[in-house]
Formats: sequence, structure tokens, C-alpha cells
Amino acid sequence: MIICAGNNETFDFAQPTGVGLIETAMNLTRLCLFDKPEFLLFVGSAGSYGSSQIFDIVESKTASNIELGFLNNDAYTPLDNVISTNIDSQKKDVIVNSSNYVSTNEELTKKFLKLGVGIENMEFFAVLKIAQEFDIPAGGVFCITNYTNKDAHDDFMKNHEKAKELLTLHVKKRIKELTAK
Repeated sequence: MIICAGNNETFDFAQPTGVGLIETAMNLTRLCLFDKPEFLLFVGSAGSYGSSQIFDIVESKTASNIELGFLNNDAYTPLDNVISTNIDSQKKDVIVNSSNYVSTNEELTKKFLKLGVGIENMEFFAVLKIAQEFDIPAGGVFCITNYTNKDAHDDFMKNHEKAKELLTLHVKKRIKELTAK
């Protein structure tokens, strides 16, 4: 099953699950309870902490849920805040951070890179957490729309449509490759 966030980020080949961690968790749980998929592929946009460029396509099976307060030792969590469905320990994933907030402090978010976290997407951690709960293999494909800086929203709006086109081309190409095997 191919899924996406929804609202203005929809694709003709993907089922919307909601925007942010909570909507995604609720709606994806409902989907898995009633018709458990064999695989989950999340498709969406992402912001870069600096290592990925605008319109790069990034594939990952690893997500984190790290809030900005953690980066300055202003917060902690007793919960596991990194999850991976990557069973190939030889393949290093780009870690996708998820929060219900879009980061705009470029200096602070550079600290993510030191933790091995490369991009952010609001929904992906919830997708992998639900996949883990239901024992479903899962991954994500992202197109970078912006950097995490003061211009994040404006750049997202400016680049979003092209990013959706690039994601559509990439996913449809990958589906063709897989079905040809």
C-alpha cells in the first residue's frame, strides 16, 4: 500500500492518511486494522537539515522523533525516539525526523546532522511506528522542498508542486522496475 499525508500533498497512486503525527497514527491504525497491507510505502515532501539539496529524492526506512528542545539539552524523553524497518544492517539510511512542527532555526537544526539525522517530514515516524506495531515492512520516499531555515515555508510553497511531480515520476518508475522482475 502506498500512502501519503493528504491535504495539498496527495498523489493519484497513494491513499492519504492525514497530516502530522497524530492524524497519521490514527488513520493508519484504522487502515491496518481493517485491511492489513503487505507493505507500506510513504511518499511525501521533506525539509533538509543541509546534507540533501532541493529536489533530491531520498529513500529511507529509519525515522526519529526528536524535538528541538532535545538539541540544547532542554528536554529528554523516556521513549525510544528512533525506529527503523531497515533489516539490511549494511545499508546506512538517512534518518528522517518527524515532529508536528516545521523547523526554521538553521543554526539549531545543523545539530541534527551531527546526530546522523538528515531530513524532516511530519508523518514518517508515525508511519514506521504503526508499521512496527502491525509487523508490516515499510519505507518512505521523499523529495526535498526546502531547507530548515527562516524561508522554509515560502520555499516549500514555491517548490511543492514540482516536488510532487518528481515523486510521482520516481515512484512510478520504481513500480515498473519491481513489476518487471
